[in-house]
Amino acid sequence: MTPLLTPHDLEVALELRDLSDPAGGPHAMQLLLGDVLAALTGAWHCALDVQRRRPLVSVEDNYDRLGYAAADVTRDARYSRYAAETVMLRSHTSAGVAPALRALAGTRAADPEIDVLLALPGLCYRRDTIDRLHVGTPHQVDLWRITSTRRLGPDDLQQMVELVVGAVLPGARWRTSPVRHPYTTQGLQVDVRTPSGWVELAECGLVAGHVLAGAGLDPDRYSGLALGMGLDRALMVRKGIADIRVLRSTEPRIAAQLLDLAPWRPVSSQPPVRRDLSIVVDAPVDAELLGDAVRTALGPEVEALESVTVLAGTTYADLPDTARRRLGLGQDQVNVLLRLVLRPLAGTLTDQRANELRDRVYAAVHRGPHREWASS
Repeated sequence: MTPLLTPHDLEVALELRDLSDPAGGPHAMQLLLGDVLAALTGAWHCALDVQRRRPLVSVEDNYDRLGYAAADVTRDARYSRYAAETVMLRSHTSAGVAPALRALAGTRAADPEIDVLLALPGLCYRRDTIDRLHVGTPHQVDLWRITSTRRLGPDDLQQMVELVVGAVLPGARWRTSPVRHPYTTQGLQVDVRTPSGWVELAECGLVAGHVLAGAGLDPDRYSGLALGMGLDRALMVRKGIADIRVLRSTEPRIAAQLLDLAPWRPVSSQPPVRRDLSIVVDAPVDAELLGDAVRTALGPEVEALESVTVLAGTTYADLPDTARRRLGLGQDQVNVLLRLVLRPLAGTLTDQRANELRDRVYAAVHRGPHREWASS
């Protein structure tokens, strides 16, 4: 049976603000998305249809109608968040593509000639590691141009990449490399050159015929381009922000800088506070699940957490008997050395408070019979 989200965890997820949505207040992410949409529709002279769909989606739309195989590891509850056996929090904004295409197919009688850019921005929900570039609730946008007026091909896809990169990071060098998606053909990964090196910005491809056909659009008559982009990463690249936590900060000196696309002016940073935990976990060790458990344990105070890193993992067989007894380690368990790096974006963190946060994480992830507290 698929493990399901608790009512509390589901409520917390659904209450999280979508920074790309003006309904929650202004944010630089909205400006960046607007620049991208203006660049594409200005060059293509096509219609624009921005759709903000609910985060709860059918598993069928999230996976099946896009062509994911039943055995794909991405479906596993270790990585996806299920509210019911057939309903989940979307793992990507592509989950809205199938219903958007079905709705588009329903308009054919009134308007048989279609040339539209479908834009589907919003939050996605995953289990992920914790570091300066990753969160469990990233913002994405899917950009799908669907047309019956001409046959779109690789040259059009290259133009789309050029327009998107130019809107996100004007003048930047970019490159592509082949990548496979179940819902596109001739898929590409798009990287941009930044002062810190090459950074992945987006993935794209020609819309696969089976996706169009499944929505009721004849692939012999309709063709399309599909591009998915992480909006958090795009905004960080544009403004020169190194830490993804900055994007949600409510600290006035930081929040004021998140209302425009001007270069980021660093706010004085605090020194990192490190806490290493020796914990017992069930095998196999999964950094994504550990990261998700840590986020849940800290709740809103996760903003103080810069990263969680598995430094080492030692199996039952590789530990001496004295260490096994001291830890209470079972044969199907692993002794993990876990490092927390705490660094608030603003303000200071006392040793006592760092120990309290460390103990909350310890209580959430340690599966051994013996416990060692830092704040007692």
